[in-house]
Amino acid sequence: MVSAADRVKNRARTSVWLDRRTPSRTRRADQPAGLDREKITAATVRLLDAEGLAKFSMRRLAAELDVTAMSLYWYVETKDDLLELALDSVYSEIAPPRGETHWHDRLRELATTYRELLVRHIWVSPLAGHFLNIGPHSMLFSYAVQDVIRATGLPLRRQTGALSAVFQFVYGFGTIEGHFVQRSAEAGLSQDEFFQQAMGTIRSQPQLSRIVESSQDLMDARGGDTVEEMRERDFTFALDLLIAGIEAMRDR
Repeated sequence: MVSAADRVKNRARTSVWLDRRTPSRTRRADQPAGLDREKITAATVRLLDAEGLAKFSMRRLAAELDVTAMSLYWYVETKDDLLELALDSVYSEIAPPRGETHWHDRLRELATTYRELLVRHIWVSPLAGHFLNIGPHSMLFSYAVQDVIRATGLPLRRQTGALSAVFQFVYGFGTIEGHFVQRSAEAGLSQDEFFQQAMGTIRSQPQLSRIVESSQDLMDARGGDTVEEMRERDFTFALDLLIAGIEAMRDR
């Protein structure tokens, strides 16, 4: 098994998916029955969804499972291993797009489901940049994305740029959306109520109200009666722009 000291020395290459050593410990007879890595991972996801990344701890997870904290270490080496397992498990929620459809539709489908994942599990955003993302579900998502980008007809040397343009946009959009949804819920308000409250606060400040006034025509032209409708219009049009840009660069 990988020691804590080794993990600190080699953080960039550390991954639970690269640890293929045979465990040096065997399960004792007094270990909780029915406990396994899958059950622990599922409980981790539930806790992260409910309480967030900052509050997550092995002790809190053990209480949720009604076991001792030490029991968990028979299945994972560290808390980071467990977070990496949880991260990969939620990527299973992204279904591969239908292969017979046009790449436009497949790209929109993947972008939309990735955005939904980031909003549904807001803890995914920071963890996606922390780990190597080489688990089985993460890799299936990567393969699906690469297949769609290949189908665009872009030269090979341009495909990684197209991939970055689309999915880094979705990552940022979904991350901000997820935090807005969370802030609204924590305030006990709907998204529309939270938005109106925020805009009212800004308008009440002379030095800030000018900014709102100067951009009011943009807000009005966007359309949409609710925050979700406005956000959906922005996401759809931005994705259309990216697809049009890919086609334009391909044709060049």
